[in-house]
Amino acid sequence: MSDSVRRAWGRAAGVLVLVVTADQLTKGWVDSAIPRGDSRSVFLGVEFVNVRNKGVAFGFLAGGGAIVAVVTASALALLVVWFALHSARALIWLPTGLLLGGAIGNLVDRARLGAVRDFIDLPLWPAFNIADTAITFGVLALLYVLETSRDGDGARSA
Repeated sequence: MSDSVRRAWGRAAGVLVLVVTADQLTKGWVDSAIPRGDSRSVFLGVEFVNVRNKGVAFGFLAGGGAIVAVVTASALALLVVWFALHSARALIWLPTGLLLGGAIGNLVDRARLGAVRDFIDLPLWPAFNIADTAITFGVLALLYVLETSRDGDGARSA
């Protein structure tokens, strides 16, 4: 394994740990500061809430339980395999770490509570959390990395 590939794995792992830690700490803070089902105004219509989501994005597949867990675990396994095959690509560690960290942060909630804790509530948008934000930015970063590769095989190192 080359040094650049080893660094990519280490960076992805670092981002993953950072995302899971931030996600779980903020969810813990919300659980201790805001009663479940209640909210606190932050500014201009933005609120912190304490709600549970049994589905995936926007509550889709609510009550899916085992199906959601299996699909998520399968997607994570495929992402890890894909990363292993492309880890020399410049910056690929960033979206990989964001996606894995976000998914694992929400899986921790599903395993412990049977639902994901959401707490950021924007006007005209369903409540979400740090893990959801990491997944969203992970997808955007992945698209950016794939689109900005200098060569077709993406073999540049980071």
